[in-house]
Amino acid sequence: MVDHTQALSFGVAASDYDRFRPRYPEAALRWALDGLRDARVVDLGAGTGILTRQVLALGHRVTPVEPDPGMRAQLDAVTPGSSALAGNAEAVPLPDGDADAVVVGQAYHWFDRDRAHAEIARVLRAGGTFAPIWNLRDDRVGWVAELGRIAHLGDNAGDVIGRYDDFGPGFTPIEPGEFPHHTTLTPDEVVAMLHTRSYWLTAPADRRARIDRELRDLFAGHPDLVGRETVDLPYRTIVLRARRR
Repeated sequence: MVDHTQALSFGVAASDYDRFRPRYPEAALRWALDGLRDARVVDLGAGTGILTRQVLALGHRVTPVEPDPGMRAQLDAVTPGSSALAGNAEAVPLPDGDADAVVVGQAYHWFDRDRAHAEIARVLRAGGTFAPIWNLRDDRVGWVAELGRIAHLGDNAGDVIGRYDDFGPGFTPIEPGEFPHHTTLTPDEVVAMLHTRSYWLTAPADRRARIDRELRDLFAGHPDLVGRETVDLPYRTIVLRARRR
C-alpha cells in the first residue's frame, strides 16, 4: 500500500529539497525522451521542478503536475514560464492524448501503479513515451552504504530494474537504462539534503537527533571523509522507458 503521509511530507522542506537534491545527467534525460524534439512532456509528481527545468532546457514544452501545495509553490517560484497543476498520477488534469511523453523523477514508487498506468496511457498519444527516472545512491561505495544505514535510506525505489517489470497492458515492454552520476556537496549540505528525506521528515525529534549525531560522527571519523571540505556523492541514475501501445 502506498504511504501517502510520507509521500506528501516533502512540502515543509520544499526550498531545501530544491536546493540540495541531485539533478539528473543530461544523457539519461535524452535517452528517456527517446530522441523526441520540441515534445509535449508531462512531469508527473514534479515536486519543486528539478526535472521540469532540465527538460525545459532541452527545448521541450513541459506541464508539471504535483499534489503537494508546498512543492507546487516552490516550483512556480523558481521555474520561469511554468506553472504546476494540482493533480497526481491517478488523476492527471489533462485531456486524452495530450502528451508526447510522461516523465517521473523520484516519484513512481509512490504511485498506485494499476490506476496510474491507466491514467498515464490515457494522457499519452499512441506511441508516446513513459519514463520514470531515479537517482539512486551508489551503495557499493563504503561510506555511502554507511550513510544509508545511519539515515535509514532504504530507497523506496529499491532495485528498480528488477522490481518493476512492466507498466501494464497499455505499454510495450520496459527498456532499462543506467547512467553514472554524482553531486558535490559539503558535509553540512549532505546532512541538509538528508533532512529532505521522508523518513527524517516524519521521524520523532529524538530519532532525528540521533541520526544527526551519527552523521556528524561519520564525517568526523570515516577515513574517506576526514578533513574533506566537499565530498562527491555517487549515484546510479536509472531510467525505465516504454511506449504507449
